[in-house]
Amino acid sequence: MSPRPRKASDEQIFAAAHRIITRLGPAQWTLADIAAEAGLTAGALVQRFGSKRGLMVTLTEQVAAATPAMFERLREAHPSPMAALRAYAGWFARMGESPGGVAHHLAYLQMDLADPELHRAVREQARATRAALRAMLADAAAAGELPAAVDPDALARAVEVTVSGSLMAWAFHQEGRAADWVLHDLDAVVGAFAGAAGATGDGVSSRLRGDGQARPGE
Repeated sequence: MSPRPRKASDEQIFAAAHRIITRLGPAQWTLADIAAEAGLTAGALVQRFGSKRGLMVTLTEQVAAATPAMFERLREAHPSPMAALRAYAGWFARMGESPGGVAHHLAYLQMDLADPELHRAVREQARATRAALRAMLADAAAAGELPAAVDPDALARAVEVTVSGSLMAWAFHQEGRAADWVLHDLDAVVGAFAGAAGATGDGVSSRLRGDGQARPGE
């Protein structure tokens, strides 16, 4: 008599799905691939999630719900708000250096925008990200890392656009590391906002980095 397949928690299944999704585009994997990664049968996943799409919706909702906690962990690891911001940008840029990189990201994004349920979850994640960035920048201003006159709402939107847009530009040029490219653009945009708010001089430039580290390329 063959042993019954072991059960796995949703967290274990989601971790297995993340590992597969990092390596493969949406058309390149099946529920059987996720099941094998998690040590389950494909039937067990069908029973739990209904379909590949059902798993994707649940996974995307889980990622959206976990976004605030992800930013909290960044803040705990980096007491300086600006250092935490740069850590977020570096983490985001790693997407470009994973197998499949930006091409896989765009394939999943196409699904997210075309499917109403996926889009709802992705929009929730984007709103949570914008709110976390705004709070981070407001704290940076309160800590003296940014001028007090900086508008955290406007800067959060600019940071969001810069990080995602910079990664796309890096994908076109593929010059150096994606993280260096994205961080360079982030520093330029934040520095421009700081300057517009009345900050000048090298002292401000170093404070924008939050932890005294050099900009990429310096």
